[in-house]
Amino acid sequence: MEPDPRLLEILVCPVTKTTLIYDRERQELISRQANLAYPIRKGIPIMLPDEARPLTESEQYRR
Repeated sequence: MEPDPRLLEILVCPVTKTTLIYDRERQELISRQANLAYPIRKGIPIMLPDEARPLTESEQYRR
């Protein structure tokens, strides 16, 4: 299930308040500034820092 595109436009990282990058393949929202990936479950972004996974070193530098 895909998240609503309008929702993705307004969401920001709860830690840094910066924009997020949608990774459709992994179903995550990426915060490069916080080096975190927030999961999307059943089309719903889980915007809790405790639920986010840290980006790997290689992911931090991938554009």
